[in-house]
Amino acid sequence: MDIRNFAGNAMIILTGMLVIGCTQAESNSEPIPCQTFTVNGVNFEMVQVEGGTFRMGGTDEQGNDCETNEMPPHEETVKSFYIGKYEVTQRLWNAVIGSEHNSSYNQGCDDCPVEKVSWNDAQAFIAKLSILTKRPFRLPTEVEWEYAARGGKRSKGYKYSGSHNIDEVAWYVGNYQESKYGNMGTTHPVGMKKPNELGVYDMSGNVWEWCEDLYNKEYSQNGKKIHSGWPFTGTYLYFRRVLRGGSWGGTAKGCRVSYVDYDMASYQDEYGGFRLALDMEQDSIQ
Repeated sequence: MDIRNFAGNAMIILTGMLVIGCTQAESNSEPIPCQTFTVNGVNFEMVQVEGGTFRMGGTDEQGNDCETNEMPPHEETVKSFYIGKYEVTQRLWNAVIGSEHNSSYNQGCDDCPVEKVSWNDAQAFIAKLSILTKRPFRLPTEVEWEYAARGGKRSKGYKYSGSHNIDEVAWYVGNYQESKYGNMGTTHPVGMKKPNELGVYDMSGNVWEWCEDLYNKEYSQNGKKIHSGWPFTGTYLYFRRVLRGGSWGGTAKGCRVSYVDYDMASYQDEYGGFRLALDMEQDSIQ
């Protein structure tokens, strides 16, 4: 599938509004603000993630499962931003790009995440959505993704996004066959499992999620140093892009909040989708 030159002529109906308290992970917690948008009659929600500082990488709760590229754990600071409450669904993809450009493996499940989407395809979707909504949507950075997956400032230090028990929060190889949705019975409708501390769903399992970042950790491991400007402009095609969160076909190990995967920007398969992000600074709602 190549949708980068796609231009639709359909009439698009758009709204954006701030809804206070539309997400509440626990009954005794303060409601979390979010925005709701509508595109061609399809709603999607963006959850506010309050900025803060956290420990990223192979932290103690990850135990012995950590890979080399998760080490050492280190401190990162994140500005406030919005992240998609759910992975981008086939319903939302069809509303923006058109069902004729939906090559998902598990068809017949509009509320399942869109998959067989490359990083390049995700960027084409985001460009189209941003034009239609007049909002600068994007992919989350890897740091933002992990901060949100860990629950942000509300984090309880879980191994997976929202629990130490993977079956509570994720569809993965150990349980995806328990129920069938769509013509292939692989992915599941978003939001069926327990949310994490921010009220965000499926950040562990269901589909891998593309992040904005280039993967360049192989150039900085084992004490090696790289130029502060690396990778240089013009070399991006030779780098892979970061994927996070695991999938329906993967193991529990890959669904951990600190696990890092990566692939070429043009790569697509039935395990990979994405989630939206939006900057707070560029939010025009007063």
